Amino acid sequence: MQVNILLFASYQDAAGTDKLTLDLPESASVADCTKALAGRFPALAPRLPAGRVAVNADFAKDATVLRDGDEVAFLPPMSGG
Repeated sequence: MQVNILLFASYQDAAGTDKLTLDLPESASVADCTKALAGRFPALAPRLPAGRVAVNADFAKDATVLRDGDEVAFLPPMSGG
């Protein structure tokens, strides 16, 4: 299956892109997607655990199962006030 990835802020900078498509096995989870993304962009690997993930605009947990065509957004931690 394919999922559409959106990267924001420092994640976008580390990967050199803000959008991409990942091929994942059927029934892959957010954790599987994160692992695949870190494998494709090693500079992201140490950064991803600190952020949040949203699937189709709803925050998701690592165990959330993905479906073909889902939009998975990776959001780094933000600071400021």
